Amino acid sequence: MDGAPTKQGRATLSTVAASAGVSIATVSKVLNGRSDVASTTRALVQEALQQHNYAASAPRRSAAEAHPTVEVEVDRALRAYSSLIVQGVIDAGAEAGVAVVVSTHVGSAGNKPAEVPAVWARELAAAGRKAVIAVTSELTAAHLTALRRARLPLVLIDPMNMPSTRVTSVGSTNFTGGLTAMEHLLVLGHRRIGYVGGPASATCNHARMHGYRAAMEADGAPVPPGYVTTGLFDYANGVAKGGAMLDLPEPPTAIFAGCDEIALGVFEAARARGLRVPQDLSVVGFDDTQLARIASPPLTTVRQSLREIGEVALRTALRLSAGETIESHHVELATTLVVRGSTAPPASGA
Repeated sequence: MDGAPTKQGRATLSTVAASAGVSIATVSKVLNGRSDVASTTRALVQEALQQHNYAASAPRRSAAEAHPTVEVEVDRALRAYSSLIVQGVIDAGAEAGVAVVVSTHVGSAGNKPAEVPAVWARELAAAGRKAVIAVTSELTAAHLTALRRARLPLVLIDPMNMPSTRVTSVGSTNFTGGLTAMEHLLVLGHRRIGYVGGPASATCNHARMHGYRAAMEADGAPVPPGYVTTGLFDYANGVAKGGAMLDLPEPPTAIFAGCDEIALGVFEAARARGLRVPQDLSVVGFDDTQLARIASPPLTTVRQSLREIGEVALRTALRLSAGETIESHHVELATTLVVRGSTAPPASGA
């Protein structure tokens, strides 16, 4: 019978067109909502569509639309800290049906520092990225401009250098965390407390160091020369700067480290000098990575919700990509102190 559905049971455009007595092009115009079709003709086509239960094929999506991706930029190699954040991004991406691509090529640590930001941003956009999440990457103003021109939203996590322009960022209550770590050491009875931190330019390091100084000032404890140092957020910095601090004529009885890796470096510096943790030296870290739990003794540290930071960053990036208005351009997640075996009251006579 003329106008019947196809053998497979699904009507085609030609089936509907023949039934309505119009061309296939006219049926297509009606389906696409075009206005250049007479009302009587439109009514005939719509009646035929309903009669044959015509279901339009879903529009073919591009590869980028079918498989949306978010770029995660990590400065230098993945470490215990950044791995947990990336895992949080991946978990939230899987829940949202978004793939995550991790790259380490932005920054000044030997990772293609000469790369042209505009080319980099255009390549990300051409690859179908919906947004960029930067984990402690040293993005420059040129990178931010290039991303904006490529219409790629950016979310920063603990940026090394906070840009002057307003950008969206996710982090922790670093000042409060530093203050809490110091109050723990002061309550134990320590007064000679040093701080071995990360890069001097890092926003999170500034906040942790200010928490250290605020606690020392509130307690009336002195901060002698050499008791505050900065470097990289890594083990080698803890060994070197922690060792130099322990070699002072009047060394500290406790050290607050800017991250867990630095704290483990301080452990080694103490061991090399015949000092025991915590009997001779108390150490507090920051992050609560797996390193804190497997250290010997287990490390007292300030816990950041690193996976949750990654999850919040991914959800925020997707909202920005969708053109939504976000409530705040900076989100801080709470920190808590986890007391383990690396802290104790100072030795008598210290």
